[in-house]
Amino acid sequence: MQGKNILLAVSGGIAVYKAVALTSKLTQKGANVKVMMTEHAAQFVPPLSFQVLSRNDVYTDTFDEKESKVVAHIDLADWADLVIVAPATANLIGKMANGIADDMVTTTLLATEAPVWVAPAMNVHMISHPAVVRNIERLYQDGIRFIEPDEGYLACGYIGRGRLEEPEKITARIEEFFQEDKTVLAGKKILITAGGTREKLDPVRYFTNRSSGKMGFQIAEQTMLKGAEVTLVTATRELPIPPNVKAVYVDSAEEMYEAVAHVKEQQDAFVMAAAVADYTPVEVHEHKIKKQSGNLSIQFKRTKDILLSVGETKRSDQVVIGFAAETQNIAENARTKLTKKHADLIVANNVSEPGAGFGVDTNIVTFYFADGREIALPLLDKREVAARITTEISRALDAQHNG
Repeated sequence: MQGKNILLAVSGGIAVYKAVALTSKLTQKGANVKVMMTEHAAQFVPPLSFQVLSRNDVYTDTFDEKESKVVAHIDLADWADLVIVAPATANLIGKMANGIADDMVTTTLLATEAPVWVAPAMNVHMISHPAVVRNIERLYQDGIRFIEPDEGYLACGYIGRGRLEEPEKITARIEEFFQEDKTVLAGKKILITAGGTREKLDPVRYFTNRSSGKMGFQIAEQTMLKGAEVTLVTATRELPIPPNVKAVYVDSAEEMYEAVAHVKEQQDAFVMAAAVADYTPVEVHEHKIKKQSGNLSIQFKRTKDILLSVGETKRSDQVVIGFAAETQNIAENARTKLTKKHADLIVANNVSEPGAGFGVDTNIVTFYFADGREIALPLLDKREVAARITTEISRALDAQHNG
């Protein structure tokens, strides 16, 4: 991070005190930090605190031109190697999503061509409000990256998701960003599946599973950051699509099979992280099934095996990675799947284990390789697991190329 120019945009919330600590940590790492604040942010912490820690002027007013030779907000926008918005309130996120530029912060954000990261901080109900979710989704589509908020005790008294991520973790993410080799997977096409499929029974009911799609989405982002051309085939619509990732939305196992089959010849690697239904109803009713006395029997038929289809037909220069969500006999089941599906790697986890189940932001996985190797990872953030998987994709593709 030595010598990197980081522009920190601070908006008005109680979490501003963490932005002070973030400024200190980034400066200690050798970064050049400049801070701009909204009017409301200055109500929580005076600009002088940031000035002392950053050893730079703090920008609060679009019309306060500190140097007559330049236009401040344009100069700042051009100066930055990376822009971090922390904390980002619902108000500022809304302005960013709609292109509003009515103060120093929002005007500069519109003018910069540097990567922009947003670290939200707000009440648990605010962050799940449809308007906020919609604005975040739009920013994702615009190429903005997000540092997900933490869960815990909030200043408003609620306990839940909405706490600004800790300064130490944000600093670590920034360090990783500047160390990333964005050419590792350059020119490679990677297809990733994510989320639990939905098997329709009638117009109002379907069968699904508890998969959130978070793991697949993280892999999509990590491979994209390494330069890959990523296609994400997903049954999950609740998560924002990572920037520069092509999304193909599906519902059923059959739709996912067709979407994968349509583009599989062009891919260099496959990561089949979706929780695909093994069975689907034989009959899909045109109208809602009405409640009747007694039990209800539903006949199911087997769905097409997407991983098997890809594994059986893969070329020698293609890499196939599958997932195995198990509750018992993890190693045995993973090894069996590895062989039957003709995969190069199976990523297996025990979903009944705390921290490794569906819907959480962490995972505990073991890699099972076709050459017999095993690598067991500790409890990690899914983003870190995705980074490890991305490394294995790169190694496998290199081995194919050099083999």
